Amino acid sequence: MDTLKDAKRVGIRNIVTEELIAIYPEKPVGTDAEIEKAVRDWYYGENCAAEEKMRDAVVEPLTDAELEAL
Repeated sequence: MDTLKDAKRVGIRNIVTEELIAIYPEKPVGTDAEIEKAVRDWYYGENCAAEEKMRDAVVEPLTDAELEAL
């Protein structure tokens, strides 16, 4: 299912709390797998505690409300 490649913006969300952890600063380009890898690689480079946070996180498209809040 190509949910990431069709998204306007993507972010990293905690799967337990559904809290948005980070917003990927670039437009998602490529397949879902390529986008997910790019977002995870970016986040690991930005945050030294990323590995711990990513255990309970997924890469997802931003909701309409989150997009409006940008």
